[in-house]
Amino acid sequence: MKKFGLLSLSFLLLASTAYSAEFDTSASYAYLVDYDTGSVLLDKGGDELMAPASMSKLMTAYIVFEKLKEGQLSLDDEFEVSENAWRKGGEKSGSSTMFLKPHSKVKLDDLLKGIIVQSGNDACITVAENISGSEENFAAEMTIKARELGLPKSTFKNSTGWPNKEHLMTPKELAQLTKLIIQNFPEYYPYYSIKSFKYNGINQENRNPLLYSMPDQADGVKTGHTGKSGHGLVGSAKSKDGKRRLILVVNGLKTMKDRGMEAKRIMEWGFREFDNYSLFSPGETIENIPVWMGAQKTVPVTLKNPALVTLNRLDKLNAKVTVTADGPVKAPVNKGDKVAELNIVLKDGTKYSFPLIAQENVEKIGFFGKMGLVLKSLFYGTDGASNAQ
Repeated sequence: MKKFGLLSLSFLLLASTAYSAEFDTSASYAYLVDYDTGSVLLDKGGDELMAPASMSKLMTAYIVFEKLKEGQLSLDDEFEVSENAWRKGGEKSGSSTMFLKPHSKVKLDDLLKGIIVQSGNDACITVAENISGSEENFAAEMTIKARELGLPKSTFKNSTGWPNKEHLMTPKELAQLTKLIIQNFPEYYPYYSIKSFKYNGINQENRNPLLYSMPDQADGVKTGHTGKSGHGLVGSAKSKDGKRRLILVVNGLKTMKDRGMEAKRIMEWGFREFDNYSLFSPGETIENIPVWMGAQKTVPVTLKNPALVTLNRLDKLNAKVTVTADGPVKAPVNKGDKVAELNIVLKDGTKYSFPLIAQENVEKIGFFGKMGLVLKSLFYGTDGASNAQ
């Protein structure tokens, strides 16, 4: 890689950090990430396996959403409630339930609300059995889907999050799964902001505390609790101006009150102390890259996407910005070709890289032009790419 023209651009910006060691939380696990940039603002055990409890129902819903989007299922489909689903997840199970009646038929739309709003274990088992034949088969499908989605550590043994020593996820992978749900299923994500759902004459409220403590910002996602895991939450909220989204995972809190207070405190800290900055914009010429055997000596390059970075509001620093490429670009060059890379390195060592594309076409020079370059090389010892540093 050759470095071309160290950009004399010094940004007096707010610092970006992988996470803030100064922020303390009572949660056993805490992971806060910016949706757009992927910058991790808080990381306490983010890569550690933990019991996710009902937060793992995000994968149960993901599989249903995907089958709906692919046309394999319809929201009007009716699923039958088995004796097993009623016994293991129904009213007499003592667990979170939708209060389904055995042998009744329930629309998938209602089952999704039962899973997401009411955290109904009977709803999860009913969906699992009707899709895969058994909950065990469905759990295996959940694990396979996790690998397909790039979640190498998540393993599922049931559809509900019921305690099992092998049923494990990491906070990071829960956050990644949440982003995929928001990104891939915008038509179904609004289920997560429903505050209450009534079925069989029984009304239940969504347990997500952020929907009530940050009503104009929070729009999801899922709580979880078992004796082993403690109280947990996957939460998602937008900034007050709607321009940013943060995803939070906490687990291991002692009470529902602790979960609500700590989740709100972390979210507010993330929005208050960090912001997203676009250092360059697509269409803006970043640098001119030398071209070998081209009709012109250089080609201007720009960003394909905005150079968006998450920066801490407190620590000011200078960001070092460079452009790198694999030597002079060989002609011909087509507009839109990736020809270089923009690198931004912050004082704390955080690195950002963005692809740079050619802003225009550069044709290959003809025979006489090539001869001229050869003669120039023989007499003056140049390679014809006079702009290379």
